[in-house]
Amino acid sequence: MEEVRVRFPPSPTGYLHIGGARTALFNWLFAKQHGGKLILRIEDTDEERSTQASIDGIIEGMQWLGIDWDEGPYFQTEFSQDHIDAANRLLASGQAYKCFCTKEELEQKREAALAQKKSDVGYDGTCRHLSAEEIAEKEAQGIPYVIRFKVPERQGTLFYDDQVLGRIERAYSEFEDFVIVRSNGKPLYLLCNVVDDIRDRITHIIRGQDHMTNTTRQVLLYEALEAPLPSFAHMPLTLDLKKRKISKRSHGEIVAVQFYRDNGFIPWALCNFLCLLGWNPGTEQEYFSREELIQAFDLSRMSRVNSVFNFRPGDAKFFTDPKLIAMNEHYLRSMDLEALGTMVQKELAAADLWDEAYATTQKDWYLHTLGLIRDRFHTLKDFTTAGRAYFAEDYGVDPKPLKKNVLKHPDLKTWLPQLAERYKGLADFSAETTEQLCREFADELEIKPGILINGMRTVLTGQLAGPSMFDIVTTLGQERVVARLSNIDHLYTEA
Repeated sequence: MEEVRVRFPPSPTGYLHIGGARTALFNWLFAKQHGGKLILRIEDTDEERSTQASIDGIIEGMQWLGIDWDEGPYFQTEFSQDHIDAANRLLASGQAYKCFCTKEELEQKREAALAQKKSDVGYDGTCRHLSAEEIAEKEAQGIPYVIRFKVPERQGTLFYDDQVLGRIERAYSEFEDFVIVRSNGKPLYLLCNVVDDIRDRITHIIRGQDHMTNTTRQVLLYEALEAPLPSFAHMPLTLDLKKRKISKRSHGEIVAVQFYRDNGFIPWALCNFLCLLGWNPGTEQEYFSREELIQAFDLSRMSRVNSVFNFRPGDAKFFTDPKLIAMNEHYLRSMDLEALGTMVQKELAAADLWDEAYATTQKDWYLHTLGLIRDRFHTLKDFTTAGRAYFAEDYGVDPKPLKKNVLKHPDLKTWLPQLAERYKGLADFSAETTEQLCREFADELEIKPGILINGMRTVLTGQLAGPSMFDIVTTLGQERVVARLSNIDHLYTEA
């Protein structure tokens, strides 16, 4: 059986965006499922726009997502001679020709065709039948030329079978002789892409439907170069709420993979989300492990309808697609604590909150704390913001609970330090004993226990909500609880 070989060929003209990441993911899944190989090929022939920073961003983005490749990265510019040789072979075989028409001439012909309301305004084949003498004369005059592919003069239609869209046909009469080499001698993407895929023995091309205009012309090139045609699968596009294709230019960093890395998203959560943009498992299952997704992925389940990235500019709560946020929350709450601990460590270190003891003598406390507080968090960043009080003393207090739970009850300024004194002398500092003592103190004061409990939560964590109050107390520990409840004057002066 032929080895399955797919490729991801990004152009390094900006960061890796989620549309490109989805293409890489689908190719990776297909390769893994079939025991094949994914080739990473950087198409860097656009010298003006390609940058090393973009190349690094693509590689780092794929590595962060966990999308590994089997060969490469290859760089298209390394094989420029292959592209030129292919163009020369097509010239020699009479399947391509030199076109000396200037841009001005072509534009005049186009405008004339439009004025006459002709349906065909493409290239009219002026140079298609130049004699060898005419060509030599023009070359001797130094007239620049492009190389055009000579579309066969055939009746009927060209077709290929798309694994997503079915049979795709286009009449030969609809093609114009298209350019494959620029006047500066550099081959175009259409030809380079085919030559590279032939050399890399690509068996399946999985890419977006926006490439379909290229595919039929590339089918002609495969035929002319006497190479076997790969299987094509054109995925639906991903659009925003206004039905625009998501792009770096229109949407900025919100569609960059690096944005999600830098804002505390879990790599596999993003992968899981991306795979459901345009693909349906055929079941109610939404959350997939790496192995489950490899097993479940099937091109036949790809939608023919474009998917929607629910991006709402200016929405502070849903700063990206709500489904993606929900998926990230799911993984935060359910993933293995050791794995989560490694991810949170990077965030704490970046915020200067990491203590090496969390990896040694306080490891059990560290993992327990993550397990305690993660249920209400959305991203890894929340461990350094909403969860900062567990790792540092310089945490902020949310104004809303401060007003509601502390300032509303002025006597707490006295009551909480008094409670701290009682906690200070508590020999068994457990959730049960600290809760009992708190409720007994509330009875003495003839107030509802909730006044003390809610006040404690705000003072101890700075937050309105969170885990069970007395799990918080025991996690923070006797020393920190006593110190924080004793020192609350600043909350009144700052307010």
